[in-house]
Amino acid sequence: MHGGSFVEKDGDRYFNTTIAFDREGAELARYRKIHLFDVTTPDGRSYRESDTFGAGREVVIYKAGDVTIGCSICYDLRFAELYRALAEAGADVMMVPAAFTLQTGKDHWEVLLRARAIETETYVVAAAQTGTYFEGNDERASWGHTMIVNPWGHILAQAGEGTGHASADIDLDYLKQVRARIPVANHRVL
Repeated sequence: MHGGSFVEKDGDRYFNTTIAFDREGAELARYRKIHLFDVTTPDGRSYRESDTFGAGREVVIYKAGDVTIGCSICYDLRFAELYRALAEAGADVMMVPAAFTLQTGKDHWEVLLRARAIETETYVVAAAQTGTYFEGNDERASWGHTMIVNPWGHILAQAGEGTGHASADIDLDYLKQVRARIPVANHRVL
């Protein structure tokens, strides 16, 4: 079970954290979001995640059976270097729990998920918050569109804007075929 992100308090600091558990409920991994969402969206709304949260510092992977899983959260998706580090550490699947804004999600969500899958030759599993919520008196909206993308960049499953789910098989033989056809990891020079 890979939990979506939640607020974790550690001493006097807060972190945007995701945790994975094995079948018996033991913790497999804990990842604290590295890239904090400090932006102004096209509609003029300001988001200042660093006003509340500290940034994580560690690249985190874990094993779930025969699959190695890389951890990320939401805004991390925009930083290819994190996904490259996860791939170099052996990740077969990238997890991306997220609450992309409606403004950025409609234009960037699918493109970024597919790009991360293609460039790292991994599966990308992205659980996405959907709907509206209030921050103070300000109503905000999340894009949704939970998605699973294969290492060739094809969308295997996708939920819409409303509540839903997506599921797909992770085919490790297919993953090996993609990596053998275009061995990107072996061709890197930088």
